[in-house]
Amino acid sequence: MLNRVELRNFGPIAQLDWSSLGKINLVIGGNGSGKTFLLKALYSATRTLEEFKRGNEQRSAAEILANKLRWTFQSEKIGDLVTKGIDERLNCRITFDKRVFKYEFGEKTIKQISILTNNVLPRESNSIFLPSKEVLSLHHIILKSREQDKVFGFDDTYLDLARALRQSTIKGKNYSEFAKSRKSLEAIIGGKVVFDEGLRSWQFKNKNNQKFHIGVTAEGIKKIAILDTLLGNRYLTRNSIIFIDEPESALHPVAISKLLDIIAMLAERGIQFFLASHSYFVVKKLFLIAQEKNFSIPVISATEISATEVEWQVDDLLDGMPDNPIISESIRLYREEVGMVLR
Repeated sequence: MLNRVELRNFGPIAQLDWSSLGKINLVIGGNGSGKTFLLKALYSATRTLEEFKRGNEQRSAAEILANKLRWTFQSEKIGDLVTKGIDERLNCRITFDKRVFKYEFGEKTIKQISILTNNVLPRESNSIFLPSKEVLSLHHIILKSREQDKVFGFDDTYLDLARALRQSTIKGKNYSEFAKSRKSLEAIIGGKVVFDEGLRSWQFKNKNNQKFHIGVTAEGIKKIAILDTLLGNRYLTRNSIIFIDEPESALHPVAISKLLDIIAMLAERGIQFFLASHSYFVVKKLFLIAQEKNFSIPVISATEISATEVEWQVDDLLDGMPDNPIISESIRLYREEVGMVLR
């Protein structure tokens, strides 16, 4: 499991230290605060460890990481990831199962990382990043753009997800929690999403076995169907890490609540989650899950203290709701609405 992350001079993140990570971890912040940057930094490191020494992979960890950073952050020169306006190097230190993976480079770095230490054992499980925008209707476009045209546009989080979805569903016994989660996911969307080999496209199949092209299907259905598919084709296993950017995107409150219950179930079975959100509803639901299950849900909150400076505060939902401007504003609006009703 990923235990700790320390970042310095990484894009919009000047300094961050988040330790004692748990089964479910939440990043709260407004637009541009760096929450997606944080998730992508963790994802790039995790995927590097998963590709390193897997099969016939001959590249060094430094080579894999440099390529991953370039395509994940869509940067011609990875030195552009160093925080602007300072004369210091980018530093990243991540701990997996108490073993350290760390690297650093300066703003003039093009694509070679010369300072990297890796004490982490190669990972057999797969991590995945679920972006806020849906992927299924763009599946073939993403693959063509990256695999044939080899151009920027869709970053590595999209490419890796498109490739993972391409794997066929595997029949047979799965982990009981995974099977139960799939049934719950399919109940939320009222069917399942399948790939039609004849039409070479994704289709939504409802409970009556009627099929509809994925393009006319609601975004919320497609988002939940992606998680169902990755559990069904066994791309995700115990010890996988799932990064979800804005889980609330395109979902109504009941679906969000049920999805987070499923995430909690999968977390108890061994999958680790990192969620980035600015939704009070997501925070409140995770707070209730932490209280009900009595397990830690670490939170790191980005608070803007000036036009160019963001401060990161660490809390735990097991101890209560964090003090954060997004949460405070949500509560203020709720009280204002109640006040208007009671007038």
